[in-house]
Amino acid sequence: MQIEKIKIEEHNQELLKAHQRKFDFIAADVKDVDELLQKLIDFQVAIPSWALGTGGTRFARFGGGGEPRNLEEKIEDIGLLHALNKSSGAISLHIPWDIPENASHIKALAAQNGLKFDAMNSNTFQDQPGQEWSYKFGSMQHVNKAVRRQAVEHNIEVIRHGIELGSESLTVWLSDGSCFPGQLNFRKAFQHTLESLQEVYEALPADWKMFVEYKAYEPNFYSTTVGDWGQSLLYANKLGDKAYTLVDLGHHLPNANIEQIVSLLLMEGKLGGFHFNDSKYGDDDLTVGSIKPYQLFLIFNELIEGMDAKGMNHATSLGWMIDASHNVKDPLEDLLQSVEAIMVTYAQALLVDRAQLAAAQDNNDVVTAQELLQQAFRTDVRPLVAEARRRCGAALNPLGLFRSEKVRENLVRQRGSKTVATGL
Repeated sequence: MQIEKIKIEEHNQELLKAHQRKFDFIAADVKDVDELLQKLIDFQVAIPSWALGTGGTRFARFGGGGEPRNLEEKIEDIGLLHALNKSSGAISLHIPWDIPENASHIKALAAQNGLKFDAMNSNTFQDQPGQEWSYKFGSMQHVNKAVRRQAVEHNIEVIRHGIELGSESLTVWLSDGSCFPGQLNFRKAFQHTLESLQEVYEALPADWKMFVEYKAYEPNFYSTTVGDWGQSLLYANKLGDKAYTLVDLGHHLPNANIEQIVSLLLMEGKLGGFHFNDSKYGDDDLTVGSIKPYQLFLIFNELIEGMDAKGMNHATSLGWMIDASHNVKDPLEDLLQSVEAIMVTYAQALLVDRAQLAAAQDNNDVVTAQELLQQAFRTDVRPLVAEARRRCGAALNPLGLFRSEKVRENLVRQRGSKTVATGL
């Protein structure tokens, strides 16, 4: 389904007077407002193909209907999101869930929807039909070299698909680990994993990046072979200049200082990108900014400070992607909310007066430093984000237009009420 430009224009016209009043009020206090708006316009968040369907828990899955039945429909759904907010201009594929039958056709369809292909994601945490060796006891860490070889060959296959589509990065997340003490030898598991990653790394094109994702626990609960940012950084340093750490906001133990992790990885030149979500307990995969919005702001504050210190481009130097599971919400509505939360938080962090903050830090003025951060966080920047959308032809209120156009109802009519997105 597509939303016609005239519908967006009519929607914006109805809201324009109220929007203009709110925008003028905040813009009067923003230095270089046009420069800030351009940064918002340039910033794009990749949508993962697997987030377009209803997720599930360990106990049940409750489908919502109208889910994309193939890769073409996934691209159409992300194209719809991008038309509404102009901030969702990339798709991240998961192989083998999204193997394109005709790469040229898929690439052309993505271009028609204004999309490019972000990081490719491999899958060695599931056994696929016809697979010779099982990953029950790990993939790249496995004691059996044949299993490790199978995992390596799969990742190299993912790279080949990415080359055909114009992607420039590979994300490797491994569920490898152990559930019980004594189950594996930690040093051997690390070495096997490193050797496997090195083989994949050698297959990377010269202009590609490898993102090594970490996770504290689950599905293994005693140990994971890439369990935290230190282990990921260790792999990345040993692999080479094209290897980076990827930070998933849900892949930490409770109360981890993610903003400090981000700062240090940036300092070392080894932060590759993000999987945005939110959590209350662990890897909850909830809507971005729905539980800990201030933590998200503090993370963006460190991102902007660190990227500016290195002369990095906010929009292109790192990989930005959502990774969430929509169990009780409409997946497309949830994604609209998540992108909005990211853009709002990015805008808030752009308002921080860096010179004053540095001066307060140098003078040990704790109160002023806190006030500067909280002043930016408490500023309602939604009119700025909406104005950035309006200037590039998107909707002032994407979620409102999504509902008024009855998008989900139309998708159910087109696709049926019992569809299941591939991979879910």
